[in-house]
Amino acid sequence: MTWYQTITLLEILFGALFFGLYAGYLWRVRRIAHFFGQRPHGVWVKFVLRHLYLILIVIAILGPSFGAMKKEIRTIGKDLYIAVDLSASMNATDVQPSRLEKSKQEIQRLITRFNSDRMGLMIFGDDAYIQSPLTYDQNALQLYTRTLNTNLLPNTGTNYEPVLQLALEKFGQLGNSPAAEQKARVLVLISDGEDFGDQVEQLAEQLREQNIRVFTLGVGTTEGSRIPVGNTYKRDNDGNIVTTKLNPEPLAKLAELTNGQYFEVNDRVSEISRLVSAINNIEGELRESKTIDVTANKYVYPLALALLLILLDALLTIKIVRI
Repeated sequence: MTWYQTITLLEILFGALFFGLYAGYLWRVRRIAHFFGQRPHGVWVKFVLRHLYLILIVIAILGPSFGAMKKEIRTIGKDLYIAVDLSASMNATDVQPSRLEKSKQEIQRLITRFNSDRMGLMIFGDDAYIQSPLTYDQNALQLYTRTLNTNLLPNTGTNYEPVLQLALEKFGQLGNSPAAEQKARVLVLISDGEDFGDQVEQLAEQLREQNIRVFTLGVGTTEGSRIPVGNTYKRDNDGNIVTTKLNPEPLAKLAELTNGQYFEVNDRVSEISRLVSAINNIEGELRESKTIDVTANKYVYPLALALLLILLDALLTIKIVRI
């Protein structure tokens, strides 16, 4: 038999206090009985009963465990990069407070939902960079996420080719060992979908061949909005104010080509929970499976017996002194 808990000084102090108070109660009953010339034999029945269920409660708290059995433990390994579009259009306010700020909020939610997996952070516009390598350190990832802004990259457009090429490179550095191949490798690409490079389909095919899935998250609305630039708004070469709109088709196509899925975030809907479920439902990438010996905590039996004795104590009436 094994125990889940051990007796500490606190349990010893409470036990000593109970015994001391009960001893005082017995001494008082004995004095009253002697005053009336009687012997309080019945008090010992309650004494034994109450100490018995107290001992049973302590045993239940300690958690007696016996009856070994076999249990299979499976862990699913994931290496997950989050790629964030930092082009100027991500400053648009059709999603409050802005597309980028909303993305940062959702990324922080994602980080907390995959606390047992390695995660990294990429940023991209016309080029792509690693903001945080794969790590288990959630605090570092949260810090990197909070510092994201469109000024980290030159004020240019959006091109998915560099970030897909970077994902291929970084996931490829993990090697092709059996352990590496068993891990699910996922890229979550967050963008408003405004651009789509010429070689994206070819890169998507390479990602699919290496079993790297791309889940895309479109941020924005199809109605769109203007792009703030200082105290004014971005204008085109003709001086007209630019309106940026969510373009979901390229994002949905990229996800489809890599056996991933497309999701959206705006002021009306957030599909982050569906994204988390989709990633968690990836099958077949088993990191480790092993069988261990476990024992079952049988606290319920002494606890149930103690409750029966407490009920018996409440129902049982014993006359200590007869007048």
